[in-house]
Amino acid sequence: MGRGRARAKQAKIARELKYSAPTADFAALQKELSSSGPRVPAESFAQASDSSDDGGDSRDQGADRDY
Repeated sequence: MGRGRARAKQAKIARELKYSAPTADFAALQKELSSSGPRVPAESFAQASDSSDDGGDSRDQGADRDY
């Protein structure tokens, strides 16, 4: 008991988020996307995923045990 006020506030916020029209600053978005920041080459992602792969599925580590 005692959740009435908190629940009403959550419902109010949810309604505001659901029905409000968000304003987007497309100029700032374009500027952010077109900025020439440091880019990581795709090869570095491939090397990172290869080095972290141990060749086995971690979900079946204890599957062979009999209890």
